[in-house]
Amino acid sequence: MSMTPPPGWYPDPHAPHLERWWDGTSWTDHRRTPAAASAPASGAGAGGFGPPAAPGGGVTGGSGGAKAVALTVAGAVLVAAVVAGAVALTRDDEDPEVRTGPSPTAPAPTTESTRPSSPSASEPAPEDEGVVVDELNGVTFPLLDGWVRPQHVAEKDAVMTTDGTHDCPGEGSLCRGGLVISRTVTATDESSPRALAEADIPDAAEEAFDEDTLGNRPYGGMTSHQVVKAAPVAVAGRAGYLVRWRVTTAEGPGGYVQSLVFPSSVGTESPVLVRFVFEAGPDGPPVADMDRITKGIRSTADQASGGGVGSSIGPTG
Repeated sequence: MSMTPPPGWYPDPHAPHLERWWDGTSWTDHRRTPAAASAPASGAGAGGFGPPAAPGGGVTGGSGGAKAVALTVAGAVLVAAVVAGAVALTRDDEDPEVRTGPSPTAPAPTTESTRPSSPSASEPAPEDEGVVVDELNGVTFPLLDGWVRPQHVAEKDAVMTTDGTHDCPGEGSLCRGGLVISRTVTATDESSPRALAEADIPDAAEEAFDEDTLGNRPYGGMTSHQVVKAAPVAVAGRAGYLVRWRVTTAEGPGGYVQSLVFPSSVGTESPVLVRFVFEAGPDGPPVADMDRITKGIRSTADQASGGGVGSSIGPTG
């Protein structure tokens, strides 16, 4: 239910440095400076509460009337203080004859709990906690439990690693249980996903489990390998191919490498190469994570189509 403020002096909505008389229904043309309110009042027109007195007229009354006027003044001052902020916000360019009176109530203060939360236009929205975005190749990878975005990783194309490090079984200081790398194939005219995957898998195995870029052999060198899977696969709605090896090393439990190739759905649709490097021991992730990550790869250009499911489209090995 709305409330109409009682008659009284209030900050002028068009000149907040002045006070204006509100007759209880509309604004009048009577204005005064706020200093006039503190002047001694012998009558209604001498700076006290009330409209300016007519010429030759005044307000009479005994001590009881004076007390009533004093109480009314106190009430008016309180109301004026509450509504001053709202009235001061009235635009100066409004029609001076608009009959908008002082608000009977002040707006509720804005606090941290009530202030609407809207992201800043200058700050990008945070990345989905369960997804890693590879904008260059136009795909996203699911961030599974136990996996994190890469930190302090030498491979510049790494998109995720397992959480934490451990001592390598051979030369070198620290090894990781799992690593996923995403690259764009540009140094060849070959476009067949199968041919590219089969050509990459030996390099992937040697770089991961034989000799690193510093000349160390974290696993004592690679001694043998076995093809455990080679098959066509649909990735982000595109026909790709994967090859997976089980690698035996001179020291430690060895591990698994997988080369996955599929055409990108953005730009020139250059082939995308995704390498998987998993240790086989207790420090490595389950091999099933290779399939889970592959099936969860989505295209950033066509995620709504549902074509990102990486289900097999051919026989598996």
